Amino acid sequence: MWLVLFGIGSVQLGAAIAKNLFDDADPLTLVWLRLATSAVVLAAVGRPALRGRTPDDWRVAVTFGVVLGTMNWAIYESFARIPLGIAVTIEFLGPLGLALAWSRRARDLIWVVLAAAGVGLLSIERGDLTVAGVAFALLAAVAWSAYILLSASTGRRWPGLDGLTVASMVATLGMAPFVVASSGRGLGEPRVLLLGALVGLLSSVIPYSFEITALRRIRPSLLAILMSLEPAAAALAGIVFVHEFLSVVQWLAVGCVIAASVGATRTESRLATPVPD
Repeated sequence: MWLVLFGIGSVQLGAAIAKNLFDDADPLTLVWLRLATSAVVLAAVGRPALRGRTPDDWRVAVTFGVVLGTMNWAIYESFARIPLGIAVTIEFLGPLGLALAWSRRARDLIWVVLAAAGVGLLSIERGDLTVAGVAFALLAAVAWSAYILLSASTGRRWPGLDGLTVASMVATLGMAPFVVASSGRGLGEPRVLLLGALVGLLSSVIPYSFEITALRRIRPSLLAILMSLEPAAAALAGIVFVHEFLSVVQWLAVGCVIAASVGATRTESRLATPVPD
């Protein structure tokens, strides 16, 4: 359990470091550095076997890479415009919506109501929210849902870390022309390169390694419930490292989404549990 919590903290620490670098580098540049670092480390550790792959294998991995790149780019663009805690809360509507879509019980509508209440509270207490920031967070939410579905498909076709490694390479290579076209502000600064690589380790390599290790010791359902703490962790990281303070109403909105996520995850876990003979 502690590995998962440390992984969550690592992700949000990486996000806070990235946000503090936005004065020196574009979000696109930092996303590219994060993905490039992840791809290099994963390739060095996993050494994926690329021979003998079918066109369908490559199609799934490439699509996974496009979604991975889109998800990371969208949430960093959102970070640049609205508080970390709010951006991650909105992004979390993606996997939450996916979990609720799999539910077939009328009583689980309570989680839909809770999530809607969270969104409603955010619309009431807008604070320093911007339309573009919210839109990018919603795009990240959609991409996260697709990421979850494609992660399962990739895992069935590619063993171990091979699929994720290839997807990270695809995302890195696919994003490179856009970084060049946007002048790649910050790439020439050693401080940005160093901290960008650190963000890659904190936000991708370390948490994924921790999750893989944790899954050998705890149930996937418990992992999913613990991951529901991401919005709160993001809000706390925003306070400590970026000095972004949320209002009481915004904290209530975060709490509603977390409660809905935990409830939906527990429901999904019960539905997935086979009935003993």
